[in-house]
Amino acid sequence: MRIDVLTIFPDMFAPLEHSIIGRARANELLDVRITDIRPFSKRKHKNTDDYPYGGGAGMLMLAQPIADAIRAVAPEPYPGKRIYMSPRGQLLTQNLVRDLSREPALLLLCGHYEGIDQRVVDRYIDLEISIGDYVVTGGELPAMVLIDAVARLREGVLGSDQSAADESHGAGGLLEYPHYTRPQVFEGMKVPDVLINGDHARIAAWRREQSLRVTAERRPDLLKTADLTDKEREIWL
Repeated sequence: MRIDVLTIFPDMFAPLEHSIIGRARANELLDVRITDIRPFSKRKHKNTDDYPYGGGAGMLMLAQPIADAIRAVAPEPYPGKRIYMSPRGQLLTQNLVRDLSREPALLLLCGHYEGIDQRVVDRYIDLEISIGDYVVTGGELPAMVLIDAVARLREGVLGSDQSAADESHGAGGLLEYPHYTRPQVFEGMKVPDVLINGDHARIAAWRREQSLRVTAERRPDLLKTADLTDKEREIWL
């Protein structure tokens, strides 16, 4: 999968060279390319922002450098989705992540300051995405969140494809059950006996019950769309 990122702060993406995403890139499972928007500016000092029409606080990113950068890295017809990371966008959910992970390519545009000229969105953007109901200083961190979430659903990126299915917001729609490792007793707290006895059927049942319990306590809204049995619906809904 190829992911192109357009930004005026390319150095911010150094974390993508490490950990699971870094290994996926090294193994050519993921092709992430970071493009600096500034060199595309036709202005004398290569600036990428100006005052907005109508007044108001802050600066706005210019249409020309962004449009030229998009045309350079993602010429039409573009095979995937061109995305603008924006606080007014569609909320990033695991279902949306799953859909995006099936795309052959993604283009992520990172805004800054007060945002970008609307004409870029109207002409070149397929989807606006927000990572939550809050505002950060630019689109770079949200873009990295999206890249990480999408990449880990690509085949071979995680050590086990089952990991993505079992985790919070996985295929069943529930939050994940608690995990434990050695030692069996830590500061007086014991690992639940069911996880030690080797009975895989009982372990699976315990984990399912714990997932239901955690979801009901922390995100009861998820139970309405989760994949539940009739008995589970009677108990938890």
